[in-house]
Amino acid sequence: MFIQKALKVKNNIWRYILGIFIIFIFTQIGTVPFIVAIFNKVGLEEVANLEPSTMMTILENSNLTFFYTLFTFFVGFIGFLIVIKYLHNQSFLSVTTSRKSIDYKRVLTSFLVISIILFFYTISSFYLLPDEYILQFNLNDFLILLLIAVVFIPIQTSLEEYVFRGYLMQGLGVLAKNKWVPLFLTSFSFGMLHYYNPEIMKIGSILLVHYIATGLFLGIITLMDEGMELALGFHSGNNLIIALTVTSDWTVFQTSSIFKYIGEPNVMHMSLFSTAIIYPLLLFYFSKKYKWTDWKDKLIGNIN
Repeated sequence: MFIQKALKVKNNIWRYILGIFIIFIFTQIGTVPFIVAIFNKVGLEEVANLEPSTMMTILENSNLTFFYTLFTFFVGFIGFLIVIKYLHNQSFLSVTTSRKSIDYKRVLTSFLVISIILFFYTISSFYLLPDEYILQFNLNDFLILLLIAVVFIPIQTSLEEYVFRGYLMQGLGVLAKNKWVPLFLTSFSFGMLHYYNPEIMKIGSILLVHYIATGLFLGIITLMDEGMELALGFHSGNNLIIALTVTSDWTVFQTSSIFKYIGEPNVMHMSLFSTAIIYPLLLFYFSKKYKWTDWKDKLIGNIN
């Protein structure tokens, strides 16, 4: 059982509180190169007055900004590895899955499924709504983006998954002695993590419902599958395809992607497509493929 893996390690509450603090500090250390680059660009006085959305364009090189943004997660992931090894005496495997080894076929399956869906959705949107997209493909810039994205996006998404669907899911499960508390708390906190994203400022806090629903979907597939493999693949494929195919002036990732969206965002369209269509279909597909049973106990049951 996935959450029960934490019963075999050092699982005092204070360790999880300290662990989250250490991971946070490491991610803040990871922002130092970005801050230094901005400081060299505009000076100390201007840095203090910059809005978050302005910081993402101040360097005038989207690939460089993209690299600095993702580098924070690379440093944060180092902090996470230190925390589980030295603070909890926990193996990387036990915080990943209940299986005897990580099932990379599951990771790849989930990655490919969401990647194919998003790729064809973006292409079809471009042809159906040509006035809302511009083709901005530049081979040199795109190749640099591709290299950065392939290397660092899996690290970025994996850190988020390991913190929420792994580390906190197990820690809260040990504390609450059930599964529904960690499922809902990690989903809510995952959604609120995106509160300061530029798209929230553009569209409004109603978009947080989409992020919370995404966290809930990822939590469900983690608990039902007794491991994080499907969540790892989904999150990585989702962010990678979005970063490579489409960007806009109001998204957190402003990249040298193939397309740029110039229309006005429709929150209902964005949320309903994933929350009401994609997530239920993927839950059905995964449940049939991996023969999930006993939903009630796996999602809201007690932990012995």
